[in-house]
Amino acid sequence: MGLWLIQECRRQWTREGNEYSYEELALLAEGAPSGLLVDPDHPAFLTPGDMTARIRRFCEETGQTPLEEPAAIARCVFESLALKYAYAIEQAQALTGRTVRSVNVLGGGSQNDFLCQLTADASGLPVVAGPVEATAMGNVMVQVFAQGRVGSLKEIRAVVRDSFEASSYEPGGDTDEWSGLCERFSKLLEEASTLDISEGG
Repeated sequence: MGLWLIQECRRQWTREGNEYSYEELALLAEGAPSGLLVDPDHPAFLTPGDMTARIRRFCEETGQTPLEEPAAIARCVFESLALKYAYAIEQAQALTGRTVRSVNVLGGGSQNDFLCQLTADASGLPVVAGPVEATAMGNVMVQVFAQGRVGSLKEIRAVVRDSFEASSYEPGGDTDEWSGLCERFSKLLEEASTLDISEGG
């Protein structure tokens, strides 16, 4: 799951008369307390609707005390996404036997400094963000390859690297705190797999 949850939350807040830019939500989230977590990939979050109500319901069903403020909900979404990325990386390493040395964030999420830093902190890996228009760039490079202007995947990657300025984020924060959050998140995923959360409004 990408930024779908925050997009739907933002749409709900706008309907309620509170308009926030994505930059404002990231700043609000950065100043909010850590702690509330959801599984961003839970079926309850896949369709359009009142996402803030669904997030609150998920928290209630998993024994967490939900908060109403947009800052707390945004923090919950961003932190949960970062933890899910870290979880997916661990699963990929276990399944493939390969070591992941860095994380590349593409598309709209690459413009969110707060999410990129959380991802670095949660995964313990450096994060490289960009390009934003990754899909379009990929399509262009496939056509360039088909025309014989580049001859290999290595050349394609070099062209992309030279064409866009990427941002880098190094892991930081409290290692013990992130370790505890990761452990709690893994348990939450197990618990959430049995939850049936209906539309919350």
